[in-house]
Amino acid sequence: MQNETIVIAPPAAAPAANGRPSRRRLSLLPVLVLAAVPALCLLVPALPAGSASTGINAADTAWMLTATALVLIMTPGLAFFYGGMVNKKNVLSTMLQSFICMVVITMLWVMVGFSLSFGDSVGGVVGDPRTFFMLRHVFDGAPFRLAPTIPLVLFVIFQLKFAIVTPALITGAFAERIRFSSYLLFIVLFSLFIYCPLAHATWHPGGLLAQLGVLDFAGGTVVHMSAGWAALASALYMKKRAEPVHNPARITYVLLGTGLLWFGWFGFNAGSAFAANGTAAIALATTTTASAAAAFGWIVFDAARGKKMSAMGTCIGAVVGLVAITPAAGFVTIPHSILIGLGSAVVSNIMVILRSRTNIDDTLDVFPCHGMGGITGMLLTGVFAHKSVNSMVSSNGLFFGETRLFLVQLGALVGVSVFAFGGTLLLLKITDAIKPLRVSDDEERIGLDQSQHGERL
Repeated sequence: MQNETIVIAPPAAAPAANGRPSRRRLSLLPVLVLAAVPALCLLVPALPAGSASTGINAADTAWMLTATALVLIMTPGLAFFYGGMVNKKNVLSTMLQSFICMVVITMLWVMVGFSLSFGDSVGGVVGDPRTFFMLRHVFDGAPFRLAPTIPLVLFVIFQLKFAIVTPALITGAFAERIRFSSYLLFIVLFSLFIYCPLAHATWHPGGLLAQLGVLDFAGGTVVHMSAGWAALASALYMKKRAEPVHNPARITYVLLGTGLLWFGWFGFNAGSAFAANGTAAIALATTTTASAAAAFGWIVFDAARGKKMSAMGTCIGAVVGLVAITPAAGFVTIPHSILIGLGSAVVSNIMVILRSRTNIDDTLDVFPCHGMGGITGMLLTGVFAHKSVNSMVSSNGLFFGETRLFLVQLGALVGVSVFAFGGTLLLLKITDAIKPLRVSDDEERIGLDQSQHGERL
């Protein structure tokens, strides 16, 4: 058998030997999409200068501008967090998979993503794509009803940051083995058909889950559960790596990424109050305490098992706590946030152990940490939420003797899990049919930094 040479930066694609067009021509697709954007812009009528200002509060607007920037920094933080965990030959590719979401999802969100998430409700499951197509009616429209004191355009961009980080979270499950061009197609499909419907159903007042009374303060369901189940589906579909054992390239990157994530998460959770008020302060406080409790719980659990208290364990525990408190941040007290942090650390740590005993190659344990963290947080929201903390809580949690909220959360958990897992499997099959997801064995051996991007760390 002759040795194959992997061409890193080939010249213009030549026709394939079998007469069919070369697959390299698919690389023109992003160029064609970008070329179409100006044409789409021409379809949107000109809007008057300025924006609707009735009821806009300067303090709330200033806080939400800050929170929006904080949430954006979470994606570079995630890039460092994941990038430090993989083999050295895959650090750049892993980090780029997070960074590129800031590019692709931003364009998608402007064109149709925001409208699918927050446009006029269609059956409670998705927004009308025509409502805010290419952000029409955003600059001259009234504020969104859940954020009445900030400009609508600010609400649009704040929500964009959530849409960006969600597909980036999935990348840890198939790290070190996915083809970059196929990944770009997958995150577009995931955002359109998984993220946007979940965001609409959960956060739009006319959404199905919102109508049922499901509580998700800042994305435990929409972001972390959806990414977690998508990660599990991806790990199962993509199969194991040729070399499943890896040594973290830079634990210092993991520490840096954790710090950026923790910092940005204050905007993620406290910003979801959409105002500079007491609810934002509660969310900021519970975010701090839950993350600290989870980091502590993770390393203590490790020590009880005879392991050393590691920097890696501390970082993973802190992030698990941030994930778990997300759905509950503005609905629970500080003591209960500590319980949520401790509980999520133990649950996720056990799930990491169980996952390691299977053939599932979830490279960076996205499902045990983000998926199970989101599930734990969602259920414990139904246990500890109380009306005295937030008037949006229609019934108290199970801890206070009421069962309705817990049952609603449990039912939503089942429905969202089936939708996110099953839907992602279908999208993976579609993506794979258009362009293979897995790199070749030779490309995997060389490393994705070199084989996919022609770069080295």
